[in-house]
Amino acid sequence: IATGRAPFMIANLLEELQIDSYVTFNGQYVVYKGEVIYTNQISNDLLTNVLQFGATRNHPFVFLNEREMIASQEGFPEIEESLATLHYPYPVINANYYLQTPVYQTLLFATEKEQVMYEQQFPDVQFVRWHPYSCDMLPKGGSKAVGIQKLIAHIGMEMNDVIAFGDGLNDVEMLREVGFGVAMGNGHKEAKGVASIVAGHVDEDGLFDVMKQLNII
Repeated sequence: IATGRAPFMIANLLEELQIDSYVTFNGQYVVYKGEVIYTNQISNDLLTNVLQFGATRNHPFVFLNEREMIASQEGFPEIEESLATLHYPYPVINANYYLQTPVYQTLLFATEKEQVMYEQQFPDVQFVRWHPYSCDMLPKGGSKAVGIQKLIAHIGMEMNDVIAFGDGLNDVEMLREVGFGVAMGNGHKEAKGVASIVAGHVDEDGLFDVMKQLNII
């Protein structure tokens, strides 16, 4: 699994499917056979600057690591509504959490128009939008593609050996860099634009059909 989510968010799925190798946090936390083989994160100094910039604009943040998520402030409906789409409640509050334990991804809660200000102010941070109210913050150059590269190198294979399936903006680098990228028919236009092939809609057996076409099943 290569996902933008945290390990704790996919724990039930990993257990059900008996998966012990995965790329999470959009490439920032990679596990092979239960062992962490690669991590990456925004430095605390840089994250502090982003948080201070956000505080002057009344923008909250949520910190995530492999175990939990913690919010910087309470009482923001944007956090509640965004996380509800992931079926998670409003997190516990601790504005200094990132100083006390490593965090591998931070969520910024701001509009797409406001995101531009952050991109201009912090060129060493990538802001990848996943909700009208929120976007992921990644270190410059971080992506699922990098996480997959680390995993593939660890097991002695090459990116040309990889087939990847995706549908979102955080899948663009992955679909472009692997040997064969499959974008779902319901996916973002940028994901479709870099894919080797566009499958059918995920709700219309698109994944099943393209896997048969590629002789995976």
